[in-house]
Amino acid sequence: MTGSVAFRGFGWRPLGRRTPVVAGLDLRVDPGERVLLAGPSGAGKSTVLRAAAGVLETTGDGDALGEVTTIGRVGMLLQNPGDAVVAERLGRDVAFGLENARVAPAAIWPRVRDALRAVRLPYGMQHPTSALSGGELQRSALAGVLASQADLLLLDEPTSMLDDVNADAVRRCVAEVVAETGATLVVVEHRIAPWLPHVDRVVVLGHDGSVVADTDPVSFVATLRDDLAGVGVWMPGVAAPEPVEPPVVLVETDRAVPRLDALALGVDLRRTDIRGATVTAALRDVDAALESRAVTVLSGPSGAGKSTLLEVVGGLRRPGAGEVRGLGRPPHRIGSRDLAALIGWVPQNPEHGFLTARVRDEIAATSRRIGVPVDVDAVLAHLRLDHLADANPYRLSGGEQRRLALGAALAHRPPVLLLDEPTVGQDRGTWAAVTGWMRAAAGADAVIGAASHDADLAARADRLVPLEGGRNVAPGPAPAPAPVDDAR
Repeated sequence: MTGSVAFRGFGWRPLGRRTPVVAGLDLRVDPGERVLLAGPSGAGKSTVLRAAAGVLETTGDGDALGEVTTIGRVGMLLQNPGDAVVAERLGRDVAFGLENARVAPAAIWPRVRDALRAVRLPYGMQHPTSALSGGELQRSALAGVLASQADLLLLDEPTSMLDDVNADAVRRCVAEVVAETGATLVVVEHRIAPWLPHVDRVVVLGHDGSVVADTDPVSFVATLRDDLAGVGVWMPGVAAPEPVEPPVVLVETDRAVPRLDALALGVDLRRTDIRGATVTAALRDVDAALESRAVTVLSGPSGAGKSTLLEVVGGLRRPGAGEVRGLGRPPHRIGSRDLAALIGWVPQNPEHGFLTARVRDEIAATSRRIGVPVDVDAVLAHLRLDHLADANPYRLSGGEQRRLALGAALAHRPPVLLLDEPTVGQDRGTWAAVTGWMRAAAGADAVIGAASHDADLAARADRLVPLEGGRNVAPGPAPAPAPVDDAR
């Protein structure tokens, strides 16, 4: 059997929202088709995938309209791969779907091993899932989907947190699986150019969730490039937009701006099972400096230690060796309120930072706790969230949640900004708003450190700190922007 899905008059309005995310959608994906689903942030792409998988109403309350008909076994990769982790060990986690499908035990483990090799995860079956980086979690979740040999593959941003080498390997892996099994593919990505050779159809949703383009990849690029770039789609051959800076009053701080020096940092991630301790070294003698008036990007492949370094500098993790200087005392020993006043932290998973049930309240929460006035409406307007001011943070799209997390962490104008993958899930317009905030804060003397695989962000950084295998590689200035023809 080969999978298919059809939407007839489909709509979805999350609970508490006045307008639907998707309305009146008519779309059919036939057996064996390979479809790229694109569109601006908040257009409803993830909603469409969840509806096709039959999990929309189990992952959030809302009103559904119309019909969705899915045929075949479905394998879905969630936008936040951490939501799919069900086991402590990598092998058991990848095998979970196979076990639920009652696949014979003798057939499970060869398929698990093949899937892990295909997505380039180098760890053994007993590796703790809690020790995986965000990009590694993305690949392990994809391994579970591919091992299921589903008839319909629904992949939500499968390469958004991967470096170029691993992202390319994942795309080739998906293409090979689809070619071998004849599965139907629907993949959502913002950076669409690398997927075009692997699909035969491109469907673009507009801001209201309606279909604004449905064509083949060649026609898509040849006839729609300028029009779709203008509404936020990352079109091939179009350079990244210039950052759009907010008013300086939204970013300037009245607190002293430090220079943060991370010296000889070492971190071991320890997990214990019945056979003893498993130790994963996330950082080994790393040196890094975050300076004021500069955007510093931590770069490197998935699992290089970028997020761990940010966590140590931000006081969220205690180093096993070395120290962080610049705040008067080690950041992990500073009380939470004082630390929040000094450091704005945007986590890789934005939901981990949410404290309230309303977008507007989320922006103001930290500011109220530390007694700093904030122009909430201006923050929401710059981040293109003003139309969602009364929405529940947990019912936003992935890109909207990331911008909300940024606004909530930075609205009180801290002198240090630490951002983990801040541009994931953003269209051209919202990317410009996020990077503009970083550039404006740097211009107002702040310290900015960002962990990212985004080549366009790195090209606009002032400094790079490359990591690989938990070690420094070769620090230096940021690279020149890529030629337009290579834009992703």
